[in-house]
Amino acid sequence: MTTADLILTNGRIYTVDRALPWVEAVAIANGRITALGSDADVRAAAPGASVIDLEGRMAMPGIVDVHNHVLMGGTSDLFELRFAGDASVEEICALVRAAAQKAPAGQWIMGAQWGADAIAALNTLQALAQLDEAALGHPVCLRDETAHNRWVNSEAMRLAGITEATPDPEMGSFGRDPATGKLTGMMIESAAGIVERVAAEQFTEGMGRAAAAQAIRTLNSFGVTAFLEAAAMQSTLSALHGLDQRGELSAWAVAAMPAMEPNFMFGISGDELFALREDYRSEHVRPDYVKIFLDGVPGAKTAAFHEAYVEDPIHGCCFRGATMVTYPELIRWLGKCEAQNLSVKIHCAGDAAVTQALDAVDVVRSFNGPTALIHHIAHASYIAPSDIPRFAELGVAADLSPMIWFPTTFLEGHKEAMGTERAERFWPNADLLKAGALIAGGSDWPVIANPDPWTGIEGLVTRQNPSGAFPGVSLWAEQALDLPTAVEVFTINSAKAIGLDKEIGSLAVGKSADIIVLSQNIFDTPADAIADTKVLKTYFEGREVFSR
Repeated sequence: MTTADLILTNGRIYTVDRALPWVEAVAIANGRITALGSDADVRAAAPGASVIDLEGRMAMPGIVDVHNHVLMGGTSDLFELRFAGDASVEEICALVRAAAQKAPAGQWIMGAQWGADAIAALNTLQALAQLDEAALGHPVCLRDETAHNRWVNSEAMRLAGITEATPDPEMGSFGRDPATGKLTGMMIESAAGIVERVAAEQFTEGMGRAAAAQAIRTLNSFGVTAFLEAAAMQSTLSALHGLDQRGELSAWAVAAMPAMEPNFMFGISGDELFALREDYRSEHVRPDYVKIFLDGVPGAKTAAFHEAYVEDPIHGCCFRGATMVTYPELIRWLGKCEAQNLSVKIHCAGDAAVTQALDAVDVVRSFNGPTALIHHIAHASYIAPSDIPRFAELGVAADLSPMIWFPTTFLEGHKEAMGTERAERFWPNADLLKAGALIAGGSDWPVIANPDPWTGIEGLVTRQNPSGAFPGVSLWAEQALDLPTAVEVFTINSAKAIGLDKEIGSLAVGKSADIIVLSQNIFDTPADAIADTKVLKTYFEGREVFSR
């Protein structure tokens, strides 16, 4: 007989265990699953427990998001403008003007996210003049949908000390009018950090606490009960640790600490930050990963590719991008991290970056031998065919994020940068799966507007845009996955990738009772309606943490 506090009964409960995929009831005690099976068997095994009738609704394990940025996401929700990736200059400026009219004097206006295909439209003196007029004297900093680049106004550049005489920073550039050399306000890669660093001065510790709490509420509302924060600075670790100490962290939080200070977040990094990780470890906070940014993004031609980008006046005919970390440096970082029992998540947007990352892992494997550590290639979207089998051979996980494996404005920007045929060889998910790779799902929120996994799951199955944009157009349809596999990508696979598959990712006796109840049974729903799914309830360790 099982002692239980709670029974969820009369449900269609999907366990993500292919040996026993469906059950009717689950018993929970002390935050753990103690029994699962038929209604009759579970009730008989756990007399006296409180009973919640699911009324035939589908339930399943909580979502595991292998790649997001919680502090940035919460900050975006609470303190910043949001606009669609296809917003025009006029639409963006109208939102900026409305915010400027309400903002205290001197306050920065922050926002996102202009499309990767909008660089040409924004990178002009005319667009800058429109932004300056709309800002009413406020400094403005607007992120693109990759979070790697910024469009800022003249006041922001003045406060950051950027003038026409300022040279381009290493691994970045300032947008300039080709005829006059005047600044346009476009900040590419590391140039963005020069402005963002000044803007960050208005961000207070209290805002950070509020942003972290808001982020967890948002994640729970989409059914997310575990995540990997993919660029955890000390402020992020502190905020998550504080939530956990106060009993307010209703998700498992794995953290990847930057090896080098990113362009968009500031503070200590590398060895100095790694040395503090045990100070922030707690029951639900696991600072066990490191983040390395190896290249940039395709739309800005900062990702590293084997083949050249489309010719343009700035980059010429044969530009392929470049990595931000040399091959020997990457090998040293991987070796150093493995010696400290730290896995590494490596940002690789171009196929040449993926090759370099896998080569570096291969070298470290040859010296260190087998390991239980699982390194990640983020975002595993453009991959040379010869590299696909190497993921399984080297035990490297493919971090599929952000959730745009279908036609989007991102893809339109990629087409402009690298040509349509190459751009559309985007996310070979089925090929990775067939080659035995561990493929794990992530949102990269707030790179995308929200961490809605149902959009991602539908897109994995249909390879079409769930929003209705680009109607009837599929992206490399041969790479579609079946629905059980797509669900695994966002549950047990991601749990394996972050080292928590013994605790979470499926429903089994002894595992954490992280369970979500859905508005529809996604297995009885047309594939193009999966994204309509809403989470009705989220349970974390058997405790209800969200209800719709």
